[in-house]
This record gives sequence, structure tokens and C-alpha cells, in this order.
Amino acid sequence: MFLEDTRDAFDSVAADYDGPRGNNALIQDMRREMWRWLDATFAGGSQLIDLGCGTGLDAVRMARRGHHVLAVDWSPRMVERTRDRATEAGVSDRVRTAVVGGQELERIEGRSIFDGGYSDLGALNCVPDLSAVARESARLLKPRARLALTVIGRWCPWEIGYYAVRADWSRVRVRFRRGMIPVTMNGHTVWTRYWTPSELYREFAREFRLVHQRALCLLAPPPYMRWLKDRHPVWYERLWRWDRRVAGWPGLRRLGDHFLIILEKR
Repeated sequence: MFLEDTRDAFDSVAADYDGPRGNNALIQDMRREMWRWLDATFAGGSQLIDLGCGTGLDAVRMARRGHHVLAVDWSPRMVERTRDRATEAGVSDRVRTAVVGGQELERIEGRSIFDGGYSDLGALNCVPDLSAVARESARLLKPRARLALTVIGRWCPWEIGYYAVRADWSRVRVRFRRGMIPVTMNGHTVWTRYWTPSELYREFAREFRLVHQRALCLLAPPPYMRWLKDRHPVWYERLWRWDRRVAGWPGLRRLGDHFLIILEKR
């Protein structure tokens, strides 16, 4: 049920997901921050796997940087968008696609075939069993290859404050609920699980070691607070500069709307 509901929800929004719903200006800023870390993590011309490719913005960007990408997603419509985007961008020779969810990576044949992998902006929050993702990623990645993941976190100070001021206590508690929880999108249900970095790392620790961890959108506001950038653009840019400076500090790196974690295959 979880997986089918989530697939149907993302299929329903694939046609317009690149607009305000899934790629507004604040999400673009988060994505660009992820790209900085992808560029620092992967050598040029790498063979990469994109776990939860969505509409292909990351895959096409990485292909333009000279990488070869296998972009996979549980949503057939999202995969179709990725394929079309790669063709339009002239990089279809460097972007392969497959309708494969994170829960079924065993369908990808081969062993030690990728130089690295990544998953951006919460795709793994929709996968019920991350231990299977870890196990199959370890099979597919070469020794010492790295995974770069951005995941929706449990502790988001902006969100707690935003909904507490409105006395919306049920919304404040959403991220603290355990297991998969329903989130409404476009009249459909997306099943999501929120993680702390330590919880997520435990799922991967047998096959991977921790390289780096940091908050993403710790001081910078999360994507649903677009009005802050519109009304206070100077302060918004300052918050992002401070975010980059302090988001890796102990104690702070477990907070934020998302967190970034980089793992290396043992």
C-alpha cells in the first residue's frame, strides 16, 4: 500500500512538478547546495546512480558535467520526464533511465559497476526499508565508492517555530511520529518517514562508513516559506552564507529541514 500510494501521487504531479510544487526558488537553492557537494565528492566522468531521480534535474545536470548516470525512480511518469529532459538537453547518451524503486534495486544487474551514487531532496524518505537500499547499493558500488544523500530530517527548528506560533500542534508533531506516515499531495497520499542522521546511518553502517554529515536549511528557511526570500532577499542570502558556515558543526548538523550525509563503501 505505502509504495503504490506514493507512486500514484508522484505520477499525478509529474507533468508540473518542476514548478512551485517541487522546484520553487528555495528548493532550487537547496538543490544547488547539494550540487556543490556532488561536485566535491565525485571525480569527473564517473558512472553514477541517481536513486529517486524525479524529473531528472540532477541527472541531466550531472551528465552535463561529464558523468554517466543511471537515473531510477518508482514513478513511471517521473522517469518519462527524466528521459525527455535528457533528450532535450542533448545528453541522452549519458543518461539511462529505469523504472526501479529504491526498494527493488536487486533488479539492477551487476556488481561493483558504479563509481558513486546520490539521492536528492528526500526521495529515500519514501522507501520503507533502507537496510535493503544499503545492501543493494553496496553490491552496485565499487570499493570505496561514495553515496551522497539528502534526507528530510526530524528536527527542523524553522518548522517547529512556524507551526508553534500558529498553535498547530498536530503539524509540529508530524516529524516526530515513528514509521511511515501519510502526507497529502495533489489529492493523493505520499507515505513518508522522517529520520535523524544517526537513525539513517544505522541502516547503512554495516556496508558503509560515515564521511561527512551536515544540516541543509538549518538557518536558511525551508521551501514552503517562499515569502521570506521575496520580502527579505538580503537577509535570506545572509542566512544561506551562515548556513554553509555552521551547518556542519557538532550539535547543529543533526538539525535542519534536510540533512546531507556522505557515506563510503567499506
